[in-house]
Parts: sequence; C-alpha cells; structure tokens
Amino acid sequence: MKNVVIAGAGASGMMAAVSAAAEGAHVILLEHKDRIGKKILSTGNGRCNFTNICQEPICYHSDNPGFPWKIVEKFGAQDVISFFLQLGIYSKNRNGYLYPNSDQASAVLDAFRMELDRLQVEIRTGTECREIRPGRKGFTVITDQGNIRADRVILAAGSKAAPSTGSDGSGYDLVKKLGHRILPVLPALVQIRCGEDFFKSLAGVRANGSVSIWSGDRCIARDTGELQLTNYGISGIPVFQVSRYASRLLYKKKDVYAVLDFMPDFTQEQMTAFLRARAKTRPEKTAGMFLIGLFHRKLSDLWIKLAGISREKRAGDLTDEEIIRLVRQIKSMKVTVSGTNSFEQAQVCCGGVDTAEVDPDTLESLYIPGLYFAGEILDVDGMCGGYNLTFAWASGYIAGKSAAV
Repeated sequence: MKNVVIAGAGASGMMAAVSAAAEGAHVILLEHKDRIGKKILSTGNGRCNFTNICQEPICYHSDNPGFPWKIVEKFGAQDVISFFLQLGIYSKNRNGYLYPNSDQASAVLDAFRMELDRLQVEIRTGTECREIRPGRKGFTVITDQGNIRADRVILAAGSKAAPSTGSDGSGYDLVKKLGHRILPVLPALVQIRCGEDFFKSLAGVRANGSVSIWSGDRCIARDTGELQLTNYGISGIPVFQVSRYASRLLYKKKDVYAVLDFMPDFTQEQMTAFLRARAKTRPEKTAGMFLIGLFHRKLSDLWIKLAGISREKRAGDLTDEEIIRLVRQIKSMKVTVSGTNSFEQAQVCCGGVDTAEVDPDTLESLYIPGLYFAGEILDVDGMCGGYNLTFAWASGYIAGKSAAV
C-alpha cells in the first residue's frame, strides 16, 4: 500500500485524495487552513458551477497550449457529472453550465467530506507544509506539526487567487525548492482598472457589449456579454475572460488599452444609418435626450460630452460628422488599462508550475519521481463557466490515481 501525502485540500487536492484512496493508497490530506474546501463555497456565487457541457481546447490557457486538453480529455465533463452523481450530487443544467440541483456549493463540499470519510482519508487541518525533501526511498514532508514520511507526494496547494480561502501562493516556494520553474503568476478572471476619470460617473451601469484588449494596433483578445462599469474601470464576465491577457501585457510593461463596443451586433455603418434615422423620427429632441431609451442615461450623457456635442442641440440639426463622432463613442470607446484588481479579487491566476516539466499522462514531475501536481498550482487557467473546476477535478483524479499505483 502506497503512502500518499497531498499538500492542499482544495478542489484538486480533495479529488486527488479520493482518487488515490479509491486505488487502495493510504492518504494523508494536509490543509493549512482550519477546514478543507473553503474556496469551493464561493464558486458560482455560492452555487458551484462545477463543470460545463461545452468542452474545447480553447477553453483552457497555458504557455504549453496543448497540455490542459490532454488532462481534460482523460476526465471530461461527462466523467465529472458521473463522479458527482455517485457522490449523490444530481446536476442541474443551465445552458451548458452544471450546478448541483440544490444550488448549494456546500452540497459539493459535504459530498466530498462524506467520500473522504468513507475512504478513510486522514485529514490534517491547521497543518502547514514547509518543505518536501526527496530521499532514496520516498519523501519526508516537513510540516509545522512534525514530519511525515511519504512514498508519493501530490502538490495541490493552489495559486495566489483569493488568498483568504487558502490559496496564498505558499505552494510556489515548495516547488522552487524542488527545482521546478514557476512562470510569472498574475491575476486572471479579474476586474480591469482604467485610467479615465469619467468612470466615477458610470459606477453601477450594466450594459450588453463587447470588450477587446489591444496593444499597439493589435487586438489580443475579445469577448461579448454584460459589461459592468465601476468607479475604477470595467468588470463583468466578458472582462474576466480577457483579463489574463491584460495582466500579461502589463507584466511585460506594454501599453494596453481596451475598446468597448456597446452595439456589437451593428457595424459602424449600420449604427450610423440607425442614428440618422432616429434623428429624423424625432428631430425636436435635444441631443441630451436623443439616446434615452436606447442606452443608460449615464452612458449617453458621457458620449454626447466626449463627442463634443451641445446637449441643447436639436437631434434634427446634428451634422453627419457629429453623428459619426457619436457612433465612434458607442462602437469603439477606447480606455486606458492601468492595471487589474489584486489577487484578493481574482478568481484564478495565470502562470504557475511550468507544465513542460510535468508528464501530461500522469502529472508526475519529470525531474523528481514520485512528485505529482494538480490544480491551480500548474500553469493552467480556464475561462469562466466551470472550466477551472473541471481542470481541478481532472488533474486531481489523474494525479491521485497515478500516485497510488
């Protein structure tokens, strides 16, 4: 029987523990917080979007692009759904996004607790892993509660995202001591901060649109959906989806800007024709009232001002040039990206253990036999929508099973 020690009792760590114990290993699960699975409780706004029916390679990111998909292919959405059904979690499908039927993230954690207990996994909370020392026969895991001997070790210590839940980046130090390379760890799935003062006047506005990230004349990433405007910049799922690219460009000291399009279904020409027709329909309206009913008042007030149009000017008197300037604000509102919110607000991170140094079939270190990795500590980050948890389950399952044999 293999003695497997797992550092980190988040999603991937718990899955690794279940997987290894199911293969007959004796498993010790270490967690430096006072309880396991804390981060799961905040996922999906407390409902836990635990996977997504739509699975494609483009849903996952890494400096080693093919790596994440090799993992997810081995334990995909249907495997995740079946696994949770065995644990008692009946799933609810919302347009491909899977949740527990109870809409409670706590149900997922409770199901794991029961399964860990059934498989007799030894859980040690409040235990900080300080060093992992490889030896001739296995490892010595040094903790603040004493040393533990292990045949195999799985590092599932998370990233730096949401450190209050336990992901404080401490796992990276363990990895560095073991000689593995850490790629720059940056906030991802996070809000973007912008330099313009006018955002203070837009706080609280929500509008459908698209956001694209640019550096120079090159569009790096784009996404569409509900944008949320804040007193410091932009938020919402589309912003989260492109934020990793902004983080990486800022890290490289590049100039970064975002372009917001509040009518993505219209071309520039279509929008121009639409506004011309609108002006003719009610020519007596003032410019200040011209866009009411089409856009949020705070947005239309700003665009009229930025387009250099008098609020009192009649819509019927707007020149072609003024309408074109207004369309540019609506369709391509350019804002400076000055930063992102911190790790505390980030859902995940980009960067982490260089996956070129990890066997994609087993998640074993290519340098240290018997050392495995799972979850966010790896240089893999997914889109919003259950993808990061899917990778956590898949990598935990593979690492646990591989470590037990």
